[in-house]
Amino acid sequence: MPKTSKDLLAEANATVQKLSPAEAAARIGQGGVLVLDIRDSAELQAAGKLEGALHVPRGSLEFKADPENPMYDPAFQKDRPILIHCAAGGRAALAGKTLQDMGYTNVVNIGGFKDLVEAGVPTE
Repeated sequence: MPKTSKDLLAEANATVQKLSPAEAAARIGQGGVLVLDIRDSAELQAAGKLEGALHVPRGSLEFKADPENPMYDPAFQKDRPILIHCAAGGRAALAGKTLQDMGYTNVVNIGGFKDLVEAGVPTE
């Protein structure tokens, strides 16, 4: 039976760890993580981004995260903690599930940009 977007999101939320904005801010502050912003470029231009975050639009994720693809970004490492956010958290959950399916072992959904900024995560 075909899956709906609701089904896919439920599967992602069941397998991808989620942190609260305060927990995410603390984890980012510890360092050693890749903060991944998967919002669209227009969203990034309108609101800015978290300091040091890597921007990879959701539509490019699989190509940037695949070491065998010419578009691969070496910031992606299979065992490196990857903290993913979007505008509200839904796309971050789906992206986390995709990365898990690709063999990434430490992916976390940190929710939405606005909530992270309100929790004190610096922007640039």
